[in-house]
Amino acid sequence: MNGWDGERIAPDPVRVNGGDDTFSYKENSYYQRLAADAVKEKIVDAITRNLNVCELSSASNIIRLADLGCAVGSNTINAMQDVLEVIKNKCHSQCPSSKLPEFQVFFNDKTSNDFNTLFTSLPQQREYYSAGVPGSFHHRLFPQSSIHFAHCSYALHWLSKVPEELLDENSPAWNKGRIHYTNAAEEVVNAYASQFAKDMENFLNARAEEIVSGGMMVIIMPGIPYGMPYSHLTNGVMYDLMATIFMELANEQLITEAELDSFNLPIYSASSEEMVKLVDKNGHFSIKTVELTNPTSWLEGPIDIKAWTMHVRAAMEAMFSKHFRIEIIDEMFNRLIRRLFEFSDKVESGYKEKTQLFVILMRK
Repeated sequence: MNGWDGERIAPDPVRVNGGDDTFSYKENSYYQRLAADAVKEKIVDAITRNLNVCELSSASNIIRLADLGCAVGSNTINAMQDVLEVIKNKCHSQCPSSKLPEFQVFFNDKTSNDFNTLFTSLPQQREYYSAGVPGSFHHRLFPQSSIHFAHCSYALHWLSKVPEELLDENSPAWNKGRIHYTNAAEEVVNAYASQFAKDMENFLNARAEEIVSGGMMVIIMPGIPYGMPYSHLTNGVMYDLMATIFMELANEQLITEAELDSFNLPIYSASSEEMVKLVDKNGHFSIKTVELTNPTSWLEGPIDIKAWTMHVRAAMEAMFSKHFRIEIIDEMFNRLIRRLFEFSDKVESGYKEKTQLFVILMRK
C-alpha cells in the first residue's frame, strides 16, 4: 500500500450519465443534494468542534479538500463550497492573527466520468484552486499525507465489483432471476456484505495514507437499520420491480435469460453497526459520528414517481446500457414508471426514514 498501485486509472463501467440533456445526472441529481443537505448542519458542527485548522495549515498554509465520487453538476461544487466556508470561518475564529490559507479542491471520480461538464460548471470566481483526479477511490489517489478534509457523498454504496459468487451456477449465492440482494437468499446477502467489507478496507487504507493526522473524512451514503430486510425499503420495492421487468423482456426475447442471470446491481446499504465494526477493524480512524439520518425529511406528500425514476436513470442507465442492448433501455424505464404507479401503495409504505448513513471520521 505504498504509493500508486497502478490500478486507479483502469476504466470502470459504473458512471452516471454525463452532459446536460434530459437524462443527465447534472439535471437529475437534486434528490441527492436534498438528502445530503439534511446533514449539512451536522457537518458544520463537526468541523467547528473537531478540525484544528491552524495546526493543519501550519506547514504550508494550504488546506486541501477532496470530494470522492464527485460525479457531475452542482452537488459536488456546492458541497465543497459549503465546507470551504466553514473552514474559513474556523480559521478566522481559531487563528485570527494568521494569514488565511490557500485552498485546493480535488474532484475525484471514475475515469469515465464527464469531467468536462463538471469543469464547465465551476464558478469562474472561486476561492480555491481546482483539479480533477480520475480513478477509483478504492485505491490510492493522492500523495502521502496531503489531504486535510475528504468528503464522499452517495458514492460508497457502489461496490467495486459484483461479488463473483453471484455469477457461479454452482454457488449457493447464484442470484438467478434477480438483480440485487433484495428478497434473495442469505448467501447472496452475505456475498454483498463481504464485498462491501473488502471495499471499505481498501477505501480506508487508501485514505489513511492520504489524509493527514488530525484530518477529517465525511461519508454520506444509503444505509439501513440493523437487521431490517432490504425489501422493506422503498428502493427494495423498485429493484424487485426492475427484476420483474427484465424477466418480462427475457420472456419476450428482447433480452436473453443469460443476460438477466449475469446482471446484478453492485449496490449495498450498510447499517451503522457494520460501519462501526469495519472502521474499528481498520484501526486508522477514530469515529466521531456514525448514525442513520432521514434523507427524505424535505419530502411533503407522495413520492414523485416520474422524477424519482429520472434520477435513477441518470445514475444507472450507463450500467444497464453496457450489459443489455441500448435499444431496450427506454422500454425498461417506461415499464418501470408504470409499475411504480401500479404499486404506489408499496412504494409509499416502504421504509425511508432512517436510510441515510452519516459518518464522521478523524485520522489518528
